[in-house]
Amino acid sequence: MVSGIATAVLAAFVWGGYLYALKRYFSAYSGAVVAVVMNVCATLWYLPTAGLYLGGFPSLPPLDAMGALVTLGTIALAAAGFLTFMHAIADGDVSLVAPVAKVVPVFVLPLEVLFLQEAFGPLQVLGVVFATAAIYLANYEGGPLLEPFRNLASSRAVQLALLSAMCYAVSDVGKRLVLQDIDVPGSVWIPLSLVGAAAILSPIAYRDWPAGGIREDLPLFVAAAAVVVVGRVLTTVTFSVTSASVAATIINAQAVVAVVLGGYLLAEDGFRTRLAAAALAVTGIALIAS
Repeated sequence: MVSGIATAVLAAFVWGGYLYALKRYFSAYSGAVVAVVMNVCATLWYLPTAGLYLGGFPSLPPLDAMGALVTLGTIALAAAGFLTFMHAIADGDVSLVAPVAKVVPVFVLPLEVLFLQEAFGPLQVLGVVFATAAIYLANYEGGPLLEPFRNLASSRAVQLALLSAMCYAVSDVGKRLVLQDIDVPGSVWIPLSLVGAAAILSPIAYRDWPAGGIREDLPLFVAAAAVVVVGRVLTTVTFSVTSASVAATIINAQAVVAVVLGGYLLAEDGFRTRLAAAALAVTGIALIAS
């Protein structure tokens, strides 16, 4: 069995539940506001807890110029992926944009094979294909199945969605480099990635800050941030012990978890399609783990 499968699956369930909570409780806020507030609250949750566990607050080890560049670039590309996705959904229909933006594993796999000489068996590659198809299907909202890609040549929104997926893919490969090759400890990477992303997104959050503030929902933000910490820890552990392709594929199955929860608990449309996506995801993960 490929190392890191268990933590990746747990991370997918944690992030899927988090996505469901975002849709149900935080839809009134812009994505940038949610991201910044969640990251700040998660940092405040994480640092004291890690300090107690480690016997002191985590500190960044010395990095050479290349290590620092890759680390900062990884954080910046994740933020760029988020911002590009936000522009995409502002320019076009979510039903066209969301499926394309979530095909991240399709780009992670060739990047890792070409640049990191990672080797995968045919079953693992097929598993990545199945799981990616599940992620696409989970975000599909009706109409011709391949309509989002048919619009790729003419739709700026779909093009931005594809660019977002590419940014996230490069960031995921960078995360694998940071944690495995550059040897940045996971205890350092978690707060660094949280604070870095919050800093990059803060100008947009400031622009989108609601007139009434967030005080009324602050307890919800604090509670959800605890889930973010758990998800970040599981994600970091996964990327530190396995390939980026395996980690990105399984963790991105969070979309399947979220839509199945939404279909069951919120009685959303297309529940049969969501169940088909879940079946594909399970099949893909089983093939990856074989």
